[in-house]
Amino acid sequence: MGQKTKAVRLYGAMDLRLEEFELPEIKDDEILAKIYSDSICMSTYKLAKQGKNHKRCPQNVETNPVIIGHEFTGVIVKVGKKWQDQFKPGMRFAQQPALNYKGSMDSPGYSYEFFGGDTQYCIFPPEAMEVGALMPFDGDSFYKASLGEPLSCSIGAFHAMYHTKQANYHHEMGLKENGNVIIMGGCGPMGLGAVAYGTVCKYHPKRIVVTDVDDAKIARAKEVMPVEKAAENGVELVYVNTAKMDDPQKGLMDISEGHGYDDAFIYVPIPAVATLCNAVLAYDGCMNFFSGPQDKTFSAAVNLYDCHYNATHIMGTTGGNNDDMIEANDLAAKNIIDPAIMVTHVGGIDSIADATMNLPNIPGGKKLAYTQFDMPMTAIEDFGKLGEKDPFFKELNACCKAHRGLWNPEAERMIFKHFGVKIFGEDE
Repeated sequence: MGQKTKAVRLYGAMDLRLEEFELPEIKDDEILAKIYSDSICMSTYKLAKQGKNHKRCPQNVETNPVIIGHEFTGVIVKVGKKWQDQFKPGMRFAQQPALNYKGSMDSPGYSYEFFGGDTQYCIFPPEAMEVGALMPFDGDSFYKASLGEPLSCSIGAFHAMYHTKQANYHHEMGLKENGNVIIMGGCGPMGLGAVAYGTVCKYHPKRIVVTDVDDAKIARAKEVMPVEKAAENGVELVYVNTAKMDDPQKGLMDISEGHGYDDAFIYVPIPAVATLCNAVLAYDGCMNFFSGPQDKTFSAAVNLYDCHYNATHIMGTTGGNNDDMIEANDLAAKNIIDPAIMVTHVGGIDSIADATMNLPNIPGGKKLAYTQFDMPMTAIEDFGKLGEKDPFFKELNACCKAHRGLWNPEAERMIFKHFGVKIFGEDE
C-alpha cells in the first residue's frame, strides 16, 4: 500500500481540486518525500488558466490530473534501492524544478501525477535525481528552501547578462563590474529578490535603481530591503516612482549621472516600461526582459539605432540552473539573503486552489503555503487585527514585528507547533 496524501490537482483550465488519495508504492528508482511548504508562483496561475493548452501540461490531464506547485521543499521519507547510497530518510531537501531531462519540458508542478509541491507527500521520479535536481538543504526553516527557486531565477538572470568589446567576439558574462543597474517594476516579490541579490553578488554594482509606480509597494520595499543595508555592502540603492517624474527618461539618466544603465532588468510585462528601460541603457548596455508575458504577440518599441551604434543588446531569461539553485540555497542557509522579503501572505493546503486561481487579484508579494495543515491565505499585515480575538495570531504578529514585519524561522516553528505538525526524522 502506498502513502495517503492530500494534494491540489489540476484537471483542466481553472479546475483545481484539493483531494485525498493514495500514492503508489515507490519503485527502486524513486524517492518518497513529505512536503512542508510551497510558495505559489505566477507560472502556476498561468498553468491553471491555460490548462492543457500550457506547453508543460499533459493532454490527458482530465483523467490523469497533475499535482500543481513547483517551489517546494520537505524531508525525504523513503529511498528506493538505486539511490540509497546518495539519499537518506530524514534529509531536508531543496529541488530544482527545471529538470531539462533529455530535452523534455516535463516539470514537477506541471506534468506529473505524483510529483509536485502542493501536496502532503510526493514521489520523486528517477530523472530528478539523475539531473541533480534533488539537493540537500541545511537551512533553519522550510520556507527558505521553497523560495530558493524564485531567487535562483534572478540569480540566473544576473549571471546570463553579457557585455562586449569592439573587434572582440568574446562575451563577458555577468553584470558589468562596478556598473549601474536598473530593475524596472522591481518592488514585487521577484524584483525584491533581485535587489537583495544585487547588493551581495560578486559583480559589486556601484548603484542599483529600483522603479515602481505604487508608493505603497515602494514603501514596503524600503522597509524590507533598506538602502542602509545596501550601503553596508558598498551599493547605492535608489527607489523611485517613475509615475511621479515629469520626464522619467531624463530623471533616470540623471540618477545615473548621465552614464545610463549597464545592466537593466524588466520585471513587469508592460510595453511602455520596456521602451523606457531600453531608452536609458548605457553604451554596451544589456537589457533583460525577465517578466514572461502571456500574450504571444507581446512587443515594445526599442531603439535599433542604439543597438547598432551604441552596442546595446536585448535578451530574456527564465528560470535558473542547478548552480543558481545551490547559490540561492547557500545564501539563504547562511542568512546572507533572507528570502522572506518576498512573502506577504501565509496559508495552509486548503487555501492553495483559490489563491492560485485568483493570484493576479491578490495584492502583495509571495503567497507561502504550508501543506500539512489547513489555514486561510492570510496577509502578514493582518495578523495584528486577527490577534485582537485570537491569541495565536497576537503571538504570531509580535514575532513578525520583531523581524521587520517579515515571516521568519521562529514564526514557522510557532505555526507548526500550533497546528501539531511533526517534522519527519525529528519529531516522528
